[in-house]
Amino acid sequence: MKPSERRKNQAIPVNKFGDESNAGITIERISFEDLPELGEWEQPERHDRHSFFLLEKGIVVMEIDFEYHKIPAPAVIYMHPDQVHRIIGFENVIVTALAVTNEVLTSEYLQLLGEISPTAPTQLKPETHQLLEQSFSLCAKIAERNKDQLHTSILKAQGNAVVGLVIAMFYAQLKPTNKSTRAEAVTKNFRQFLERHFTELKRPADYADLLHISIPYLNECVKAATGQAVSQHIQQRVILEARRLLYHSGQSLKEISLSLGYEDYTYFSRLFTKVVGISPLAFRQKNCD
Repeated sequence: MKPSERRKNQAIPVNKFGDESNAGITIERISFEDLPELGEWEQPERHDRHSFFLLEKGIVVMEIDFEYHKIPAPAVIYMHPDQVHRIIGFENVIVTALAVTNEVLTSEYLQLLGEISPTAPTQLKPETHQLLEQSFSLCAKIAERNKDQLHTSILKAQGNAVVGLVIAMFYAQLKPTNKSTRAEAVTKNFRQFLERHFTELKRPADYADLLHISIPYLNECVKAATGQAVSQHIQQRVILEARRLLYHSGQSLKEISLSLGYEDYTYFSRLFTKVVGISPLAFRQKNCD
């Protein structure tokens, strides 16, 4: 699909994984050669669940939320359901794809995934690659044995084991040994609330109330941990979603403004222009023509 044709769609497509057993977890090993026409692979989409990809062979080129990634094997890729992505190209790829719904994930893993997202595709060291390859392979083998007793329970348990290993790998890179400071803990909680409420809550005071702390203390913690004020994080999260919708959907500026919690679309337009540097319509024109 050409960029200009994408605007005919009224929303960003959501890829709903096939789940014949209705277990909320699917796994598949895929092998394909370089193709001259990507077709539907090239179209931007979200997934309806958390997606984990173990790239065992080849190279994949992807765009994830406007970030370009050229990913050689071995690598692991995690995509949150909120993230918009598309495949730009691939060559001689073997990849195992695991997709898991919120309901299947343990509450701890669901929270941790929210904390590490967004995270970039990551190259794997040989020992980590071998461990993940064995874990993904075992999960795939369990998925095939769908006539066994307790099949769904065992599959969910092994799926969570794979997810736990991936989370641990990302955390080892982010924080090898340091314990989380109070500022980092407050910032993590703020980001979780922001992800859930950014379309309706726009003031730092709203998040301070949710966290039961003062506005100055919230700002102090977030700025110490990230270098940016709370208001900047709120604006950036709203604008990221606006950019997604302007680029990948055919919704009007007024529709996008309303979906993001702004009844006055002219105010939203001014905010977008202030943060991005160009107007929403100019952004769409620049990226979709």
